[in-house]
Amino acid sequence: MNAELCKKALEKVGNPNVLVNLVSRRVRQLNSGGGGLGQPLIMDAGTLGLSDIALREIIEEKIGWNLPEQQAAVRPVAKKRKKH
Repeated sequence: MNAELCKKALEKVGNPNVLVNLVSRRVRQLNSGGGGLGQPLIMDAGTLGLSDIALREIIEEKIGWNLPEQQAAVRPVAKKRKKH
């Protein structure tokens, strides 16, 4: 994996954990072959490895992602027990 591509992709994504998940999912799609998802979305893939292709797709904004909104954690309320 190219370190320069990693830095540029991290600037786009912002979170290294999300970047790892994006790249690994895209590499699995490229590895599966066949169909539209198995083809690189960049023009000059050439001799790049699958992870570098995934990183370039992120940098060039060929693939996207949405982060869920942060929600405050709510403590569950215990139900009252009936006495027998």
